[in-house]
Amino acid sequence: MAERTEPTVQSNRKKEPRGKEQVIQLVKSEKHEAQRQGEATTMSEGLNRFIQRNRKPIAFGSLGILVLLIGFIATVSIRDVLHKKALGQLEDFNQRYDALRIDLDEPSKAADVEALVDELSRFASRHTGYAGARGYSILGSLYADKKAWEDAEKAWTNAAKAGKKTYLVPVSLCNAAFAAEEGDNIPGAIELYRQSIAFKDIFPGAARAQFSIGRLEEAQNHQEAALEAYQGLLNTWPNDAIWTSLAQSRIIFLKSR
Repeated sequence: MAERTEPTVQSNRKKEPRGKEQVIQLVKSEKHEAQRQGEATTMSEGLNRFIQRNRKPIAFGSLGILVLLIGFIATVSIRDVLHKKALGQLEDFNQRYDALRIDLDEPSKAADVEALVDELSRFASRHTGYAGARGYSILGSLYADKKAWEDAEKAWTNAAKAGKKTYLVPVSLCNAAFAAEEGDNIPGAIELYRQSIAFKDIFPGAARAQFSIGRLEEAQNHQEAALEAYQGLLNTWPNDAIWTSLAQSRIIFLKSR
């Protein structure tokens, strides 16, 4: 009779590590895991304790940021309102100036002109940037119409100072130079033209300003300075159809003498 074979029962128990080295390795691994979990728990508890102890300062800090944000929005909104108000005032000044400029020297308009000059002066002195520059520019134009060249030069110079980075800076400097020239302040006119040329990258009238320097130097019999100014125009604006041609003709004339 054949022998019966008992089926082998597989144990579900985890096999015990054999050997001393395997036992040591398991002990180290379990110890490291316990330390890691302990450190995580300690950090979490520490953070919770910090928040609990400092919940008021943290809340106040968040409130401070919110207040700053609200303040910034309010400042921008107020600035926008003031800017629109200033533009409205400038439009009113310009309309009044246009209405007066036809007969600016009429005695019947003297009081209105004086009032406009006073209001424009106060407005321009209180504003910077475009608003201030535009206010001074209207004032400069009014003085120029009255042929009060010294006052016009001062107004347009102030417009350039107020305008800062606006396109009105070189335009105002060039207008101030024109007023200085009309008022026989030739050195001042040359200097103002030079200042306007510093903005040649954004100022379409820079070539004309350069030619004016040559013209004024020539009028004072400063031949070398005039030639230098005209040559500078040729070097800087070689493709300008009008002013380069005029400068070239003046160079030929001066060198022929």
